[in-house]
This record gives sequence, structure tokens and C-alpha cells, in this order.
Amino acid sequence: MKIEIINKSKHETPQYATALSAGLDLRANIETPITLNPLERTLVKTGLFIALPEGTEAQVRPRSGLAYKKGITVLNAPGTIDADYRGEIGVLLVNLSNEPFIVEDGERVAQLIIAKHEVAEWSEVEVLSETARGEGGFGSTGVK
Repeated sequence: MKIEIINKSKHETPQYATALSAGLDLRANIETPITLNPLERTLVKTGLFIALPEGTEAQVRPRSGLAYKKGITVLNAPGTIDADYRGEIGVLLVNLSNEPFIVEDGERVAQLIIAKHEVAEWSEVEVLSETARGEGGFGSTGVK
């Protein structure tokens, strides 16, 4: 799938790390380091602008290494970039650790997944079809 991109950052255009990677690394494009204290959040700019094809979205997701090793994650994960958005891609990071974390220019802060989606068309009815689960909510399917 071809996607138009404008890269105003100081860094290379996002690439897949391996042939089977699903995500493209997003890098911080900042003039000075950002200190993210415990439980603080910040919007990290990437310098990237994209035009997605109709019927697709881009999802901004946490990087597993940052989440596991440093407690840094994407607050609204996954963040959705709609096909009609033309602004700069930003990553909303939060520090869930007990230690300050410094975001450096060029640091890989998130990953971007391109996904197809359907457009829903509501069909209002009086009764929904029955299932074995029914109205069972959180935890209703058991622990095994």
C-alpha cells in the first residue's frame, strides 16, 4: 500500500525493522530533551505528516521495550490517525514508572501500524440475536 508522507524531521522516514514487522518506529523530533517525571504525560512531535488511503487508519502503539524496561507507554493506546487527518503525528507518552525518563531527539518512542477498517452502517432493531454469552460483561467468560 502506498502512503503519501512529508518528513519534516531530522530523521529518516519510518522503516520496518524486519521483513515481518507490523509496526514502523516513530522517532521523537525535538529541539531539546524532554524530562517526563513519574505520572506525567507529554505530546512528543515526530515531524511526520501522512495522507492515508480511504478505508485505512494508522494506530500509534507503545514500544514493548520502553513499556517493559522504563514504564513508558502511549497514554491513549492505540491512538488513531484517521484518513482525513493532515496534521503532524504526535505521540502522547506517559511515564508510569517511579523514575524520571528523558526523551531524547531521535529516540524511538512508539510504533505506527497501518490497518484497514470498515465503515459501520447502523441497523436499528428491537431485539438482538441470542448468544451463549448473552449480557455477560467483564470477567464473565471465566478465568480458564
